Amino acid sequence: MRIGELARATGTTARALRHYEQAGLISSERASNGYRVYDERAVVRVGNIRYLLAAGLTLDDVRVFLPCLDGDVAAAPPSDGGLQVALQRLAVLNQRIAAQTEARDRLQTALQQAVGGQVRPGA
Repeated sequence: MRIGELARATGTTARALRHYEQAGLISSERASNGYRVYDERAVVRVGNIRYLLAAGLTLDDVRVFLPCLDGDVAAAPPSDGGLQVALQRLAVLNQRIAAQTEARDRLQTALQQAVGGQVRPGA
C-alpha cells in the first residue's frame, strides 16, 4: 500500500508516517516510480505507535517497544524495559503538570489581586 493509503487506514498523515520511518519505527520499499510502498502489517505497527504516543511516550521511548509493535501492544504483558520507559515518562509528565499548575496558580493569584476579586479558571 502507498503512503496515502496507509495514512487513511491509520488515521494519521503522510508526514507523520515519513517521520516514523525516519525514526526507524516503520519501513517501506520503493516502487519503480520512487513511491513508498508499505506492507499490510504496517497498519498494526502504526496503530501501536500512535497508541504509545497517545499514552504520553515519545518516538525515542517507542523504540524500546520495537520487538512487539507488530502485535497487540495494549494486551501484551509489559517488559522490564517498557515499564522503565513508562515510569520515566510518567515522572517527566508529572513534573510538567506540577510546573504548569504552579504557573496557573501564580497567574490566577496575580489576576485576583489586579481585579480585586475572584477570577474563575477559563473565564
